[in-house]
Amino acid sequence: MPEANPSARRPTFLLALVPVVALVALLYVNVRVFESADSQVPLVLATAVATLVGVGFLKRTWSDIEDGIVRSIGMAMRAILILLVIGMLIASWIQAGVVPLLIVYGLKLISPAAFLVTCCLVCRVVSLASGSSWTTAGTVGVALMGIGATLGVSPGMVAGAVVSGAYFGDKMSPLSDTTNLAPAMAGSTLVEHIRHMVWTVTPSLLAALGVYVFLGRGAHDAGGSLERVNAVIATIETRYVLSPWLLVPPVLILGLVVSRFPALPALVIGTFAGTILGLAVQPMASFTEGVREAFGVLFGGCSLDLVSSLPAEGVGEARREAALLVQSLFHEQGGMRRMLPTIALVICALSFGGVMERTGLLGALAEKLLTVVRGAGSLIAVTLGTCIGVNVLASDQYMAIVIPGRMYRTAFLKRGLHPKNLSRALEDSATVTSPLVPWNTCGAQMSAVLGVATMAYAPWAVLNWLCPLVSLFYGATGISITRIPEEEAKRRLEEGE
Repeated sequence: MPEANPSARRPTFLLALVPVVALVALLYVNVRVFESADSQVPLVLATAVATLVGVGFLKRTWSDIEDGIVRSIGMAMRAILILLVIGMLIASWIQAGVVPLLIVYGLKLISPAAFLVTCCLVCRVVSLASGSSWTTAGTVGVALMGIGATLGVSPGMVAGAVVSGAYFGDKMSPLSDTTNLAPAMAGSTLVEHIRHMVWTVTPSLLAALGVYVFLGRGAHDAGGSLERVNAVIATIETRYVLSPWLLVPPVLILGLVVSRFPALPALVIGTFAGTILGLAVQPMASFTEGVREAFGVLFGGCSLDLVSSLPAEGVGEARREAALLVQSLFHEQGGMRRMLPTIALVICALSFGGVMERTGLLGALAEKLLTVVRGAGSLIAVTLGTCIGVNVLASDQYMAIVIPGRMYRTAFLKRGLHPKNLSRALEDSATVTSPLVPWNTCGAQMSAVLGVATMAYAPWAVLNWLCPLVSLFYGATGISITRIPEEEAKRRLEEGE
């Protein structure tokens, strides 16, 4: 790693605020003045401001800052690769008929009034078994979005229910990387950590399900949903051969991930299993043409034109509407190309986070917060706030776990608080709020995969924004807060645990 300038200075709190204020101002101008939802350029400009502060005022060398940027982006390379593969998987599964088959089955089995609750529970089960919110959203989440569109349910509501369920498993599954990372940073154990999280995640999930039950009563188009559902099913069955063999790829992926097979190769296997089954099941002009089209889909996405082939007259309104809906669900969806803007957003955001961390500006912001700590409740509140802040500024949930976990580990022990209190606070904030930030790796990924803007689904991702509030309540009241004897706290401090 390049060495920093020996004369490098420590940043002050006010100096650390400069890039933050610049970022907020640039994002505001981008949205309000230029009416653009693309945050890449504001993030690049904010990174330039942070770099100027680091070089001009803190006497950091460019090579040191550049190394921080590269290392920050390097932390997300696994996420970037998964994004590319999920793009391929979605395209191949649509082309092969896997997603259309799941949509048809869902439309035949799921009650419209219970759809949002079903979304949350299905994603909860899949994510708990797989330990991955990304895999859950990229597979069953995509199918549920299609079902919701057919039923006339708001895409934001559907995506919110998917995200709530998916992040339940990301938070509670022993297979999840964040569930293992949080106790490692805090000095707790995996079993202690999961058991302690039951206190916060259970009321959050129950409240979310209650909201979805209430919303489900009027969230769908009751008047026209049955006719639309039948028309959509007929349209899909006309376009695709829906063989039960097409269930093999999702079952295969779930089986691989549950057996602790690495997620990335599992997704690759699922992608090519879908491609092969599509070639075997769906009709094609010739095998060579089918293979050529399948490979083109993996990069460019699925292409489906149902409307232009309809005759100008003699077609019912329901059939034409169904053709438009199915085309909007499947046309130009998936593929590596569709993920490239999201990857650019992730790289720009992580560049800003890398500069903020390497120059010490991020640490200066967090250290200032410790000065307001007076007891256990305020320490937990500061931890929750820091994790959310790092999610916003560093744009990565792993950094939002590692940085506060490293910073506050000693503070928790000095106040006689068991490390599992810290590990729970890390997950109650860093993990679940990451998909609520548009430029965070998780927010960008969820938006790209589900096809809904982050701020459109965020209000309906009830579990994700409620969990930090429940954790804050427990910290303020002392409910479920576990303490350790002074001797044990001293021993842990001496051992560096």
